[in-house]
Amino acid sequence: MNETYLIDTHSHINMVENISTDEVIKNALSAGVKKIIVPASSTNDIDDVFELSQKYEDIYCYLGIHPEEAKDWDDGILNKIREYSASPKVVGIGEIGLDYYWDKSYVELQKEIFIKQIQLGNELNLPLNIHDREAHKDTFDILKEYNKNSKVIMHCFSGSPEFAIECIKEGWYIALGGVVTFKNAKKMKEVAKIVPLEKLLLETDAPYLTPTPHRGEENQPAYVRFTAEEISKIKEISLEELAKQTTLNAEKILNI
Repeated sequence: MNETYLIDTHSHINMVENISTDEVIKNALSAGVKKIIVPASSTNDIDDVFELSQKYEDIYCYLGIHPEEAKDWDDGILNKIREYSASPKVVGIGEIGLDYYWDKSYVELQKEIFIKQIQLGNELNLPLNIHDREAHKDTFDILKEYNKNSKVIMHCFSGSPEFAIECIKEGWYIALGGVVTFKNAKKMKEVAKIVPLEKLLLETDAPYLTPTPHRGEENQPAYVRFTAEEISKIKEISLEELAKQTTLNAEKILNI
């Protein structure tokens, strides 16, 4: 791809178990993936994710609490993120949002913590990296009501093509990962087809959702290339064009 490179905009490389972080980064560079954004997800990994971004030149981070971890919330987390956000390596608040897939017993708490983190993102003028699993309407409505100035990235988008269109109308970005490479992922392939190139981002969500042809293995940032290749075929454009625009999108949104 000549000088064009890819960016993995959402990758939990701190959770990859089978290879070292140094190997993860080396493999990514070999595959043309130059920059990696690592999201925090719990109260326990904010420090680790931040330190990872400080250690490696091309590693950046989102800081926030995953909705499944809402029960562990402490308002002191807001001050910690404020402090860490002085670093240019902190490029967003994430991953934050709503998840109704496993346990709906604390939905109201999830909403409360989601809103607090949206407001923090607005305060710090940082983008929001959104986790939305089987909570599309509530996620959309809360963002509409409470987000005032932050750019929005719909991480690992799982909604319908119609929902994607509604998100795009709001100016939000759609991030797609390995699921789009799955043979039977017709909905995601349709989403990939209709999302305007200037609103598209690439990610792995490593070590999860490993794309074809590596399904069954642990995911890593290098594999974002397979997602890029599949989307370029769906959109009937060159890999070069897809890589150039999605990288430009990521650099613009995240200021990297």
